[in-house]
Amino acid sequence: MTSKRAFTSPRLRRLFCSLFIVAAAIGALGAFGSSHATNQGSSPEQAAIATKIAPWVMEHTANGQQAEFFVVLADQADLSGAAALPTKNEKGRYVYDALWSKSQATQGPILQWLSERGLEYQSFYIANAILVKGSREIAEALAARSDVARVEGNPHIQNSLPQPGPAADASSQPGAIEPGINYTHAPQVWALGFNGQNIVVASADTGQRWTHNALKPHYRGWNGTVADHNYNWHDSIHDSVGNPCGNDSPFPCDDYFHGSHTTGTAIGDDGAGNQIGMAPGAKWIGCRNMDQGNGTPARYIECMEWFLAPYPIGGGQGDPTKAPDVTINSWGCPTSEGCSVNTLQAAVEAQAAAGIMMVVAAGNSGSSCSTVTDPPSFYAASYTAGALNTGTDTIASFSSRGPATIEGSGRIKPDITAPGTNTRSASNTS
Repeated sequence: MTSKRAFTSPRLRRLFCSLFIVAAAIGALGAFGSSHATNQGSSPEQAAIATKIAPWVMEHTANGQQAEFFVVLADQADLSGAAALPTKNEKGRYVYDALWSKSQATQGPILQWLSERGLEYQSFYIANAILVKGSREIAEALAARSDVARVEGNPHIQNSLPQPGPAADASSQPGAIEPGINYTHAPQVWALGFNGQNIVVASADTGQRWTHNALKPHYRGWNGTVADHNYNWHDSIHDSVGNPCGNDSPFPCDDYFHGSHTTGTAIGDDGAGNQIGMAPGAKWIGCRNMDQGNGTPARYIECMEWFLAPYPIGGGQGDPTKAPDVTINSWGCPTSEGCSVNTLQAAVEAQAAAGIMMVVAAGNSGSSCSTVTDPPSFYAASYTAGALNTGTDTIASFSSRGPATIEGSGRIKPDITAPGTNTRSASNTS
């Protein structure tokens, strides 16, 4: 990742602490922006340029404003060769090398153009895109280039995270195996010798309290004596104000509680009766992609890029052999808040090509049909999980339904449903 940046980056509506996401994961062990604003007397060439710029960018660069936006290059890496490779490590190396090589071969002229004008930018190889902060004129100049496919926004998304409830904290009411875990018949699978051993689960969320008793023994960066956070933790929050974890935290830190909770539901077990996780034999790593629920496409993509090839604290060479097997994602990027339909798609598909299963919340916009609407929930490369009322086979009223129609696919979503209410798990205070 190349950057010259000083960005000021400042609804899944209510996110339930999502047993249904991680149950699916371990059990399975925008649109091209069409601007409505055209200049009076604009030429056909200017009109063509405008169609490459997302409406959000046009709106937020009006009247001399500056905004953050992605410059997505037209030349994208061909990752199809990864499918024929026999092992995950081989797939991961192939995908990483192909993406890195493509970005190095194509981004140079644009990066030079940006540098000559003193513009802030951050380069992403996973989607062959460059995050830029600039004016309408800059967006139009970039969109006019033949090597640029489109210009899409980097809106600030406020994921409305739940408040910790009486069932939220694993330090209270130790009760052996959680009801939702029992309902999936996970203990019977454990008895057959499958408890997630040799699997690494990565959480993209508000962070993790890695010292929590139900999380610490399962953290890949903990060897029982000392912690090594290199390749095991990344913070994509660089410019928050007043966040309890600060910026660029060098160790796992949860600024809210939600990330600790979802990670606990994936792998949590304190060895003292709190069996809160689906796969207590798995290890976990983490990336903070929200500032107390405030996400952006750039933060989301930065974590996905780190998952593809984790690197040390502070940066350095990525290592695709340290990539996770599964990522869990209880957040969204609603088009209603400015996300383009396909801003995240290339990054999601790159993970899939590398053998990483990306498990995504269906969202909480139910109960009507075709309410799976927020990227990345409707992508074919996402494994999308809906929620059941825990202890029943009844879909929770809040859980979003398919089919996916926002991008015209008619794709059946979610891919699975699992217990997703009244879930007790880890927190950042216990």
